[in-house]
Amino acid sequence: MSKRVVIDPITRIEGHLRIEVEVDENNVISKAWSSSTLWRGIEVILKGRTPMDVGLIVQRICGVCTYSHYRCGTEAVENALGMTIPLNAKYLRSLMQTSLFMHDHIVHFYHLHGLDWVDVVSALSADPAKAAQVALKYTDNPIAAGEGDLRAVQERIKGFVDTGKLGPFANAYWGNGTYKFTPEQNLVALSHYLKALEIQRIAAEMMAIFGGKSPHPQSIVVGGVTSVRDMLSPARLQEWKQKHAIVTDFIVRGYQADIVMAAEAFGAEPSVLGGVNVKNFMASQEFVLANGEHLFDQGVIMNGDLADVSDINPDWIAEDVTHAWYSADAPQHPYDGTTIPNYTGFVERDTVYGKLPTLDGDGKYSWVKSPRYKGEPVEVGPLACLLVSYARGNQIVVDTVNGLLARTGLPIEALFTTLGRTAARMLQTLIAAQEGLKTFDALITNIQSDETTYIKPDMDPNKEYIGHAMMEAPRGSLSHWLRIKNGVIENYQAVVPTTWNAGPIDANGKMGPYEASLIGLKLEDPTKPLEVIRIIHSFDPCMACSVHVMDFKGQELSEFRVSPNGQ
Repeated sequence: MSKRVVIDPITRIEGHLRIEVEVDENNVISKAWSSSTLWRGIEVILKGRTPMDVGLIVQRICGVCTYSHYRCGTEAVENALGMTIPLNAKYLRSLMQTSLFMHDHIVHFYHLHGLDWVDVVSALSADPAKAAQVALKYTDNPIAAGEGDLRAVQERIKGFVDTGKLGPFANAYWGNGTYKFTPEQNLVALSHYLKALEIQRIAAEMMAIFGGKSPHPQSIVVGGVTSVRDMLSPARLQEWKQKHAIVTDFIVRGYQADIVMAAEAFGAEPSVLGGVNVKNFMASQEFVLANGEHLFDQGVIMNGDLADVSDINPDWIAEDVTHAWYSADAPQHPYDGTTIPNYTGFVERDTVYGKLPTLDGDGKYSWVKSPRYKGEPVEVGPLACLLVSYARGNQIVVDTVNGLLARTGLPIEALFTTLGRTAARMLQTLIAAQEGLKTFDALITNIQSDETTYIKPDMDPNKEYIGHAMMEAPRGSLSHWLRIKNGVIENYQAVVPTTWNAGPIDANGKMGPYEASLIGLKLEDPTKPLEVIRIIHSFDPCMACSVHVMDFKGQELSEFRVSPNGQ
């Protein structure tokens, strides 16, 4: 007899995500549903506003990758107006993107995804001296992994345990059989978890140097950037480069070493050797280098065929809302997309935790739409980015990916797994960090003869404009689409990475990457579904910012209904 498992909320993500699965008598998942339980309506808010404000408004879509939406929205307006911004502005925007990726991926692996791999309780029984020797297996020069460092970390965590206040380490599934690190490996990774708290602050400061602040930077405008004095200041340029070196050092000696360690420890763990059941991938080009080149390539791979990668055709993108809480008669291209809420509620049924309100899998069950490319679901994200560039023969990517595979002894097929998706995020971070200095050097060279950072937009209020921008955000391919009429936004749609990955089943019965990734997964204990959380976290979900409140017992305090029509 099948059993229903409800995981709500999925924690250690941005936003509100609910996952429900149905398991058979052997605890193998046969059905899965992914639901975002919060509607925000940013696209509706933009209607009637000046295009010059788009960037500042759309960055509020996300509280993490604020810069990605900021830049993408601004570049959609520039595309609509037919603008080509100065080269210095392109370089500065790319350097801010480098800062974001370095910050975002470190935070994701250690502070959001890391505890799916690291058993904190196990680390308490480790031998710090032995752990220091273990760290040397994965890098010649470990960071925050000397015997003294590890002993101090262990004592610090024991202090948490002794007080009964575990903080971020509370309410986890410690001891689950799918944790594979030894106590010493757990201690090394735990030390890096704490070190990463320090490193992510430095990465955020990198963004603030050219962005003004982080999150929600302020230096991009339609037509270029405003951080002119920072660009022309040798002190500010050197400060960015020094912080970049510190963060890159951690990526090389900490993040990369931990992924190699994970590949060794989890290389035979079934629950991380699946999780890629949609084998269509899409990625946008990203990171401006010198001479108009880009670090990562754009393209689409269908059916996992790395021998066949094609250019993205924006006309083939459409969003289906058959099982989403919106109204539409058919899949819509983003230029013509609508955002009309149609909430239908939950269905009460038995679960492994007792009777609960559950998703109506036969009806509508999520605030996430279902984007499709030529009618097919695609995965986006670091794995898709590396696969597309690898298939294109991008030498930097080919060499980096092959280097990791050779070092770990894993075949290329290992990329098409949860472990591979997690490793791809590290490799993307490593490449972006190491190659980002090429952009920095190109900027330094260019400002010797050209200090231009801005061109004035020219918009005729009597004309209609249409435009879009596609770029690679930390979580994958991001696109913003707009129509301008009478000098204001007539229609706006954002197709974000998590929409591609987390969308519900479509009208043709095709599941998106989240739901498909869980089918066939065996759970050790359905009441403690660590395996589900690990796979979902590997996508780095980014759902929406919080708008409701609960007390410490989880009871709802108030419910607010906000109409997009202001009624």
